[in-house]
Amino acid sequence: MRDTIIIGAGPAGLSAGVYCARKMMDTLVVSSNIGGQATWSWEVENYLGYQLITGVELVERFREHLDNFSVELHDGRNVFSLEKGKDGYIVSTDKDGEQEARAVIVASGKVPRTLGIPGEEEYRGRGVAYCATCDAPLFRGKKVAVIGGGNSALDAALQLKQIAERIFMMTDEECLAGDEIRRNQVLAAEKIEVYTSAQVTAIRGDRFVRAIDFRDEKGQESQEVAGVFIEIGSIPSTAFLPSEIALNELGEIVIDSNNRTSLPGVFAAGDVTNVVEKQIIIAAGEGAKAALSAYAWLIGSGCMTA
Repeated sequence: MRDTIIIGAGPAGLSAGVYCARKMMDTLVVSSNIGGQATWSWEVENYLGYQLITGVELVERFREHLDNFSVELHDGRNVFSLEKGKDGYIVSTDKDGEQEARAVIVASGKVPRTLGIPGEEEYRGRGVAYCATCDAPLFRGKKVAVIGGGNSALDAALQLKQIAERIFMMTDEECLAGDEIRRNQVLAAEKIEVYTSAQVTAIRGDRFVRAIDFRDEKGQESQEVAGVFIEIGSIPSTAFLPSEIALNELGEIVIDSNNRTSLPGVFAAGDVTNVVEKQIIIAAGEGAKAALSAYAWLIGSGCMTA
């Protein structure tokens, strides 16, 4: 029986791990990967202390910091249930079975939203991708499509600009959204061709992606591409949660100002919660808050002594 299990190892989860360790809490971090959505960011310009750093590099700094403490970290694990146990909570994963703790911090982040069109699932990993930071180098010198018009799509297009032969950016909105600086960079790039009011209807290929079909103001059209980067946002990773934990209309975990959920002893932090702004620096701060709240709850419950 540990003091705390942290689900997720993005900025919120890693930050929570550091703060739990500083409070001498017996802590386990379980996650499918290290870094979460932060690793998808090509350039981070708004994290205090770094004028410019990649998401991958920033996560490496987080990981190095956590490694200075006695926190057990199990990555490559998918959590499929969180249940109330006799004396705490039981977290079940696909590799470690059941792990128990008196308190749990959920920092599971979000997962990519899918288009749900023909060919998307068939060509996943064979030309269809959801992370430009991870997969852009595979498409060096090739034509690719980026689906979406928000910050994640803009970021993906700018990353691919340095690698791909040509980028076709498609959004079903009338204009690009996202940060003005990134929008202007995309619109000024000769390699990037932007299609607005365009709806992608299918992804086609043989063994690998060869083309996309889309509909715009001109009618039904096709474009040959070797890769399709789907960047249309994400949804909270909450499928493993018990029904007692309240979610809002967006599927986010509802928390109070102390990161407490509707289930005593379960706390949450980062993009999986209803905190309005989804930023790396905010997630890290929320992770620290959740750890301190979990510690206070354990003290108040008589499970730990100050």
